[in-house]
Amino acid sequence: MTLITRRKTLALMGGTIAATALAAPAVAANKKIKVGALRFTSHSGNFVGFERGYFADAGLDVEFEFFQAAQPMAVAIASGDVDYAVTAVSGGLINLAEKGAIKVIGGALSEEAGIDGQKYLISDVSYQAGIKTLKDLDGKKYAVTQAGSSFHYMGSKMAAAEGINLTFTPLQKVGAIIGAMKSGQVDGWSIVPHIAKPLAKAGAWHMVANVADYIPDYQVTTVFTSAKNAADERSMTEGFLNGFSRGVDDYAAAMIDGTADQDVMVDLIHKYVYTDRERAKAAPSIINGTMRINSGAALNIASIQDQLSWFQSEGLVDASISIDQLVDRSYVDIIGA
Repeated sequence: MTLITRRKTLALMGGTIAATALAAPAVAANKKIKVGALRFTSHSGNFVGFERGYFADAGLDVEFEFFQAAQPMAVAIASGDVDYAVTAVSGGLINLAEKGAIKVIGGALSEEAGIDGQKYLISDVSYQAGIKTLKDLDGKKYAVTQAGSSFHYMGSKMAAAEGINLTFTPLQKVGAIIGAMKSGQVDGWSIVPHIAKPLAKAGAWHMVANVADYIPDYQVTTVFTSAKNAADERSMTEGFLNGFSRGVDDYAAAMIDGTADQDVMVDLIHKYVYTDRERAKAAPSIINGTMRINSGAALNIASIQDQLSWFQSEGLVDASISIDQLVDRSYVDIIGA
């Protein structure tokens, strides 16, 4: 197998349990793994799995590596610096899958009817200038991190539905987009609710629609790993998915289903999310970030296919890439097939 270094991975990015449930894995001998994460509520499956010993139960000694965007996590997985991660499908991730470097092995964050989700936003400067609806964004600047990011996909799907054209403006990081929205340098954006709601309340922008209204059942993020781990480290991979899924179930019970103590869960999540704020100020944003994370890491293959087809139609990835080059279906339940 060809070794893919970080440098080679960056170059590649520049180019264009089968099953009904996760089985309990064979316990390894305190196997050390690195898990990539963002400091978002939506990554809570990993945080709960770690804090409550579910990864340890599977014989895994987890160390987190934190990132600020999706594509660098794909680089780290492909180069072997990180073993598992949760992130959105991006053009870079798909290109790495085509090269045989990574595999999607499960599903994580999803848009689900009846559960608050991601929002489409209009900056306050633009709103005061008369841009009140998404259709009014025709010809205006729409913020994305990079071309081929999930933000690009969400904006493009909305624009197609509204029959408008957008000028996509890459700003690299979420923090830079927030600043540009506040100053009116860009007109529109979409983002998770724990970021959207407090800044809308503060007057930085206006929430004008739900992403779920335009992309129903959107598989927002996926669980992925290196192709080598998926093929050659089955016990370790099943162990990771088992610990992650147990963490997701606890998270859902407390934050969505109301069958466990929400305050206890907020305390746990606060160790990783909004750590620069005291608990009382962090709690509302943590709660606002609550969205569905798929039980058992089930993967909505129809949504992944739609995303792949969009990337191909935009010329952001090769037209010949198949869904099976991107996804290993053998680890979790596949839905939407």
